[in-house]
Amino acid sequence: MMRMGNAGASPRVQRQCADWRAADQRHELAWQRIQSLNQEVASHYRAVPGAGLALEASAQRLSRRQALKLLGVAGLLGSAAWLGGDLDQWQQWSSDYATGVGERRSFVLPDGSAMQLNTRSAADIRFSRQQRLVSLRHGEIMISCKADPRPFQVSNCDALFETGNGRFTVRQQDDCTRLSVTRGKVAIHSPQGGSLTWAQAGQSWQVDQAGPRLMATPDMDMGAWADGLIVTRNMRLQPFLEEVNRYRHGYLSCAAGIADLRLSGVFRLDDTDKLLALLPQALPVRLHSRTRFWVRLESLQG
Repeated sequence: MMRMGNAGASPRVQRQCADWRAADQRHELAWQRIQSLNQEVASHYRAVPGAGLALEASAQRLSRRQALKLLGVAGLLGSAAWLGGDLDQWQQWSSDYATGVGERRSFVLPDGSAMQLNTRSAADIRFSRQQRLVSLRHGEIMISCKADPRPFQVSNCDALFETGNGRFTVRQQDDCTRLSVTRGKVAIHSPQGGSLTWAQAGQSWQVDQAGPRLMATPDMDMGAWADGLIVTRNMRLQPFLEEVNRYRHGYLSCAAGIADLRLSGVFRLDDTDKLLALLPQALPVRLHSRTRFWVRLESLQG
């Protein structure tokens, strides 16, 4: 990193650094963040006489091998944190806006629009005289857009969603993105979709590698989380538990024999332990808990 910050970095080191950054989006994000921190540090040590020259001399004494070791250690530390389940801390550190497990937050954006982030979510914003752009990096957001001559856009890995004065929810999942519109209309720009697709109020859409697709009536209210609720309509137990698990730490599952049981109701998200304790009142199941962080639902007949 220090060699790359020096004008004398060799072409080989530059190529190796570029390859490392291109290998994984997390590497590039880490690089950009470190660059930003370097600029902040530089602004401070420039005010100290001789400090800049001393640091420059130290950087020049680093060998190419040492510089590559620094990059390797940074990559290993980043990967270890990622594999260790430290996604939430990474988001908090590298995003403009982020939430942790079970956290929901509301923000007023520079144009007066309202943005809510659901659990385990991260987003960046780019507002200028020409654009209003929110980049959803992970998780789920709800936007209540304020009217403005500039279009309001939300982008993620699957599509670009654009509106003038709409209220909508965007949820990024592992294999697709879901859009739910509650006010106005939202344009879906999808690389796979070809022509522009319009989502109307009351509609829910799924966007994946095949393009946008209008969904049938969903078995869960996609915007209820903003009110601290999960609202289900004849929803299978297994995906219901997967949804609940987004708001808590630890392991949560059910036996295969009860995975297809159906559930309808309104459940509060503020205390997922209490939420789970209610399930035996609605379904023929029992809770098997080793700790509050390891819970499995089993059949009463099992």
